[in-house]
Amino acid sequence: VQLVESGGGLVQPGGSLRLSCAASGFAISTYDITWLRQAPGKGLERVSDINSDGSSTYYADSMKGRFTISRDKAKNTVYLQMNSLKPEDTAVYYCNGTQRGVPGPGYWGQGTQVTVSA
Repeated sequence: VQLVESGGGLVQPGGSLRLSCAASGFAISTYDITWLRQAPGKGLERVSDINSDGSSTYYADSMKGRFTISRDKAKNTVYLQMNSLKPEDTAVYYCNGTQRGVPGPGYWGQGTQVTVSA
């Protein structure tokens, strides 16, 4: 039972990447999913959320208009489309799956590195 992130890499400023958060061993559609990131020397930052049925999303202010979160039930995966990337988006990106009313940290992936640099 795990979440696995992928899709990170090196991209130039203004470029795009699509991150994937794939669930293994459970149905991701029953979980709220949050993308978080951690830049070098900084704490975890909440990036974007999507609830279990995809009817509600959240974006941090600095991501609004640039990032889009979505889910594909058939592929058991949640995506984070990142456009107009900036150097300050450089971080390790993690996905976290939780269920409403269920205490605990939920499921975490191992992270995927995103580097935005010319």
